[in-house]
Amino acid sequence: MNETTPDQDRLLDEAIDLIIRHQNDPDNPVAQEMIRAWRGRSLDNEQAWQRVSKIHGASGLILSERRKIERREGLGLTRRNLMIGGLAAFGLGTAGYSIVPSLLLRTQADYMTAKGEIRRIDLPDGSVATLGPESAIALDFSGDARTVDLLAGMSFFEVESDANRPFSVLSDSMRATALGTAFDVSDDAGVLSVGVDHGLVDVRAAGAPETIASLTTGQWITVDPTSGEVDRGQREAGQIASWRDKLLIAERETVSALAARIGRWLPGRIIIADSLVGRQRVSGVFDLNDPLRALQAAVHPAGARVRQVTPYVTVVSSI
Repeated sequence: MNETTPDQDRLLDEAIDLIIRHQNDPDNPVAQEMIRAWRGRSLDNEQAWQRVSKIHGASGLILSERRKIERREGLGLTRRNLMIGGLAAFGLGTAGYSIVPSLLLRTQADYMTAKGEIRRIDLPDGSVATLGPESAIALDFSGDARTVDLLAGMSFFEVESDANRPFSVLSDSMRATALGTAFDVSDDAGVLSVGVDHGLVDVRAAGAPETIASLTTGQWITVDPTSGEVDRGQREAGQIASWRDKLLIAERETVSALAARIGRWLPGRIIIADSLVGRQRVSGVFDLNDPLRALQAAVHPAGARVRQVTPYVTVVSSI
């Protein structure tokens, strides 16, 4: 089997997005122009386009035919086939529009990574950021503050001490601030987390004066802005940001958050078909060297299983 590099994985993902976008709205001139411009960027882009076109030609026909069939009454499909087929169509259809926020992210980010890519970044103040896979950050080090906006994914920060310029990381609705410390911040399916390797980190809602938590060595916190749930705990300092060693240590994390994190190493997209499964909490240690097996192990305690509907769509369900 031919292996792909992180850059090739990124190009394949972008080509898939564009093909499905075109499939869902074939007469859209904006989509047609976006495809033409993307293919013209480089030979690598064109090769990725040709490869995905060849692989997914049959899938496109199936989805088009399915739309015709769904207009009829009395489908006569089994529940299992309807569930899997519908999920595949849903997953591919929604993926078709993800190219737009992805391109927008590229205009906002100072640094980005592809699936499976871990990148060390030397920041202007002497601090270091280790950016996890499929992640992005933007920097604002002007004036008397140092601010990093975690636009997507995860990052571990080793902060250069400067008492006059606090170092803050923004992630959606949360702000984590430190002077001289090392800590991890991530956004997994909207669930925000902070873990401290050493030092002290102040966590609060962005723009709010009240502190949610003051974390010290080995402490972690997760915040779900949607539900308002807050969870916290303690682990060995060396276990913070263990994803840098391709290990995922989970303590009472939701299946949705775990799947989102594991998905940064797994090609394509993961769909949680059952919201009850997604809300289940599990704990464990998972080996990211084999992300598919890690996903299977993560969802097993929740009574769910994993199906790869296509090479680029993986479904987690309770059936």
